[in-house]
Amino acid sequence: MGDKDSWNKPAQPVVCRILDANLDRAREGLRIIEEWCRFGLESAELSAECKQMRQELARWHGSELRAARDTPGDPGTELTHPGEETRMSLQHVLQANFSRVEEALRVLEEYGKLYHPDMGVACKQMRYRVYVLESNLLAYQRQQKLLRARLYLITSESENLFEIVEAALEGGVNIVQYRDKTAEDAQRIENGCKLRQLCHRYGALFIMNDRVDLAIAVDADGVHLGQQDIPFALARQLLGPHKIIGRSTTNPEEMQRAIAEGADYIGVGPVFPTPTKPNKPAAGFDYVTYAARQSPLPWFAIGGIDMSNINEVLAAGAERVAVVRAIMEAEQPTLVCQYFVSQITRFQMLRSLKSANNS
Repeated sequence: MGDKDSWNKPAQPVVCRILDANLDRAREGLRIIEEWCRFGLESAELSAECKQMRQELARWHGSELRAARDTPGDPGTELTHPGEETRMSLQHVLQANFSRVEEALRVLEEYGKLYHPDMGVACKQMRYRVYVLESNLLAYQRQQKLLRARLYLITSESENLFEIVEAALEGGVNIVQYRDKTAEDAQRIENGCKLRQLCHRYGALFIMNDRVDLAIAVDADGVHLGQQDIPFALARQLLGPHKIIGRSTTNPEEMQRAIAEGADYIGVGPVFPTPTKPNKPAAGFDYVTYAARQSPLPWFAIGGIDMSNINEVLAAGAERVAVVRAIMEAEQPTLVCQYFVSQITRFQMLRSLKSANNS
């Protein structure tokens, strides 16, 4: 196949079968991803990118390759793996199909070189496009979950950490931040990996407190930074553009700085005095009302919020709340979370009705 004319010779039947099988595999995987982008995320841009790649692959899938197909004689049709029998979550479905597409494109890149001089190059370029698509889709999903989130749990040290967090997730928590100031890093990493898996099983975001290195180690959805933590620009550089970075703020100046830095969300508080922030005076309702009027970012009222005062916080303008003790120390975390969610939902409905009546 050294001279140009040799490319016009028929490819070996086995090569055609390999190309046919992997073109099918790549196109099927892209279609599964495309359906979620279209119907789940309602993203025209991501859907169009999937469709474009499917159509480009279809142009390579000509009659010569299809004619080589021998499904009855293919020993691979009988092979299976337990991991293919079940899917634990939507995230699992997407990851499995991204892996499927990427592996198929790698096969097409190598065997395509034996079929046509341009096929290997085209499939290599597409493989990198799929990597970018995967990153963009995960980032888009995270941002959509963040926008929809209303109840944010920040953990404290507990012997029943995992049981409490799962109960809270069952009650409607949308984001979990793992905070433990005393554990060794190895233990934090072990706990963080378990909590990430637990959160993703329930479709929730998982955030690490303070430590960018630990967020990277456990593949968290992002990190939450206090005012004295690593500089924001360095955190973004280390985490990349697709992870979430939150920032604690206690006054309008810190809020405006967080917005300028490019934070994805902010904490607003402490609304009430809280032992988790003993050196910070309460910001009070004035700052909550300011955030409601001025923040273009998703924000969570935080600090001393519990079942007895959440309605005051919501009345001051909050639409999202972050909670520590009221959930972590509750006898029935699921019921407490359900109560928080019900009150947040009630205030949302009241605001919607008021807005409709004023329009």
